Amino acid sequence: MRHPVRTMVGMAVALACVASLVYAANYSLWINGRNGGGAVGNHLDFTYWGPPEAAAGVNKRSVNWDGFNRISTQNFRIRDALDCYCTGTNWCYVAAHSAGDLQIGYALSLFGGTTREVKNAAPDGSGVCGSTGGTQTGWNIKWVGVAAGAAGGTELANLGSWAVADPLTADLKTSTARAMYDHNQTRAKWFYMYAGAKGALYSITLPGQDDEVVAYHSAGGVSGSGGASFCNPSDWFCNNLTLGSGPNEGGRAKWSYHSVSFRDDAEALDHYTRRNWSGVVSRLRADMESLAK
Repeated sequence: MRHPVRTMVGMAVALACVASLVYAANYSLWINGRNGGGAVGNHLDFTYWGPPEAAAGVNKRSVNWDGFNRISTQNFRIRDALDCYCTGTNWCYVAAHSAGDLQIGYALSLFGGTTREVKNAAPDGSGVCGSTGGTQTGWNIKWVGVAAGAAGGTELANLGSWAVADPLTADLKTSTARAMYDHNQTRAKWFYMYAGAKGALYSITLPGQDDEVVAYHSAGGVSGSGGASFCNPSDWFCNNLTLGSGPNEGGRAKWSYHSVSFRDDAEALDHYTRRNWSGVVSRLRADMESLAK
């Protein structure tokens, strides 16, 4: 005859396991770039990106920060969202655009090894979720997709081509962006890079191929303390940005755990979302729809 207490304990453990499976969920977090647009703290406001009904990954959430102030002062918004949706039994896919690349890289490098509270995925009006009482180290992230990434900075910020005085522009200078944190420290999370190449005449200040705002050295996750010229294979006058995680033509490496998933060989995609999931973001959105399940 079975011992009644042991039977009840066994049933309780089984029910707990079932409950954890029932409540576990995957989320797709979208981190905006410069100028923002969505209401800060509202994870359902996709104004920056485009129509909210667009398919963009499982349980999509918009990690809205102001896109104006410095990375260090706004990064708590990204950490709040990661705590909300990427702890406990929940896992995340992360998508970032432009300066959003700096935000997720900064969060992982400087805070990805810290103790985090496990949260309940139910944010209040400021984007902060309630604690479940548990803790863990870092966040549960499957991978990061980056369109037009600005973690390597842009020469437009270096040369004052943006006639603005927003604090973020200072962070987007190539030397500042590349020295802001250890770009090789991603906590073993892969960054898949999407680089656009539909440049414009005024973007001659950007080396190699560019999307009008960032050059391939940044969008492709190329390592080093400064930018350099990288191009498509059809351009004979500078080294190729290679697909995958291996070195680029000429031997310049990419940062650790960075891989080029899309290179705009047709030179058809620019930097801008136009609040319609446009530009090189369109390619990232399509992959998030099909892969972030």
